[in-house]
Amino acid sequence: MRLTFAVAGLAAVLTLGPAGCGDPAGTPTARAGEGGVSGTVNVFAAASLTESFTTLGKRFEAAHRGATVTFNFAGSSALATQINQGAPADVFASAAPANMSTVTAAGNAAGTPTTFVRNQLVIAVAKGNPKKIAGLSGLTGPGIKVALCAEAVPCGAAARTALDASGAALTPVTLEQDVRAALAKVKLGEVDAALVYRTDAKASSGDVDAIEFPESAKAVNEYPIVVLRKAANAAGARAFVDYVLSADGRSVLTGAGFQAP
Repeated sequence: MRLTFAVAGLAAVLTLGPAGCGDPAGTPTARAGEGGVSGTVNVFAAASLTESFTTLGKRFEAAHRGATVTFNFAGSSALATQINQGAPADVFASAAPANMSTVTAAGNAAGTPTTFVRNQLVIAVAKGNPKKIAGLSGLTGPGIKVALCAEAVPCGAAARTALDASGAALTPVTLEQDVRAALAKVKLGEVDAALVYRTDAKASSGDVDAIEFPESAKAVNEYPIVVLRKAANAAGARAFVDYVLSADGRSVLTGAGFQAP
């Protein structure tokens, strides 16, 4: 499986070489091309899906020996723009319905998107929480540097909803184009805190602590997925979406901290 990590607004991507097609635990083996699934499946997916979709891609390849899954992970708004500009993609998994709507409104979805998971925000801080941040109000203290996602990105829109609900007047020192970039600012010590998804904080639990806050319940993001109208590998795209929606797919996603829809 090849992974492509896209930076919002950039056409250049970084492609890694094919991964082996082992048999991860719980994944059925299959003959090459079983069920008519073969070739490359190009999946454009929100950055917050990186770890879980990478795992699902490996399992999908193990179950369909003739198939290869290539991922383009980035902010959902950037991915929607790329798709509408004609980027070659078979599947789109967005971190919010709004970005999916730009794709469906342009006539680029092959059907009705399906919500497959939900996600909530947490406050990511350095290990041990040295600034003793306890909630959103703690982000407004003197000298506290905070990173947010840009509001065009789902994590940024969710952050704005949560902040408005709390009444906290927060001025971030940086606005990032995807949730991974915001989280990286905390890891690098460039900011004291960032509002990121619970799943991203969990994936980086060795580097950051996650502070839950009640207002996040008012800003839950739903993640829709759809096969794209111009999919070069429509059969592979449908099979991958079906796998994401399967019991095995849900197990991987909830294990990563996502909520069932």
